[in-house]
Formats: sequence, structure tokens, C-alpha cells
Amino acid sequence: MPQRSIVTKDHMTVTPAARAYLAELLAKKTTKTGVRVFINQAGTPHAETCLAYCPAGDEQADDALLADIPFDFYIDKTSIDYLKDARIDFNKDEFGGQLTIKAPNSKMMRVDENSPVSDQVNYILYTEINPALASHGGMVSLINLEQNETIAVLQFGGGCQGCGMIDVTLKQGVERTLLEKVPQLRGIRDVTDHSDRTHAYY
Repeated sequence: MPQRSIVTKDHMTVTPAARAYLAELLAKKTTKTGVRVFINQAGTPHAETCLAYCPAGDEQADDALLADIPFDFYIDKTSIDYLKDARIDFNKDEFGGQLTIKAPNSKMMRVDENSPVSDQVNYILYTEINPALASHGGMVSLINLEQNETIAVLQFGGGCQGCGMIDVTLKQGVERTLLEKVPQLRGIRDVTDHSDRTHAYY
């Protein structure tokens, strides 16, 4: 079997309290068992970080291992980038304690000017534009990129679909923000059916 890749503690943190708690749980297992962390729907607003028991043999062939852990701690390969700066901790309380997982990049990994244009656009949509549109019950998503990734094709939903103020939102808000933050873009194209005004805010 090929050697597994290693994820270091600089990428993802498991506190000493969490390690001790997990080691105690695993010690109670009658067969060799590790843990496995993965993210369902990584890179979306619905991302959910999961930590589960992983009996020997249930790990995936391309799973990575977290370094410097006294038990097998597997990480789903496709989740690695989204687990950057993740932190697993254990806090004791009157009921015994609670294991917590914080993964700040699970919904959208960090991007920079060298990231794919689609990642840059989605990052701006999810972190800046959609939180603003949410106050009107609206949202916008990237459908695809056209003309050598210089045109972002967008679709609006919720209160933004059929909204009478969509031209203002589109030009003064969404387009201006995207063109400022993603230099590769030259424009955007709205493919929303605004004739459906069922949920329109205005």
C-alpha cells in the first residue's frame, strides 16, 4: 500500500484535552479503531464537519493521517484544504464534557489571487455578497464562467428573483464588488428568470 500523506499540526489542531478524550474513548473499543474526519458538502453554505469512529479497514485508500497523534487519525483527502485552521477541542462541564469542532474554512476555503477564478468568485459571493442579500431574503450563486473565465454567469434566488430593484443590486452591488475583488473578471451575466415574482422583495 502506498505511503499515506501526512497533515501537520500547523494545518489542523487537536488540543491535548481532545486527544486525551478521544484516546479514552478508543481504548474502550474491543477491536483496533481510529477516528476519521471529513466534511459533507465542503465548500458550500451547507458544509458540515464530521468526526466518526473508523474501525481498522474502513479507512479510505487516499485518506491522510494527522501527524503526532497517538492513535490513527484519518482525514478525508477531499476535505483537507477545507480543514485548514480547523480546531478540535474538548471542554469539561457538569455533564461530562463536549467535543467541539471549528472549521472556519469548511464552507469556503481561503483563496488568493492565484486561486481558480471560480473559487475567488464563490468566496466573494458567500462571504460578502450573500450575507448582504440575506437581509432581503435573497441570494446569488455562480452558474459557470464564460469567455475564458472573464464573465461570471450568475443566478439569483429568494427575494432577489423578480425583484424590482435587481438592476441596482446587480450593477451597483454585485458586479462592482466582483470586478473590484476578482481582477480577471470583465463582467457578469444574470440568467435568472425575473418574470417569476413569487418571492420578490420589492
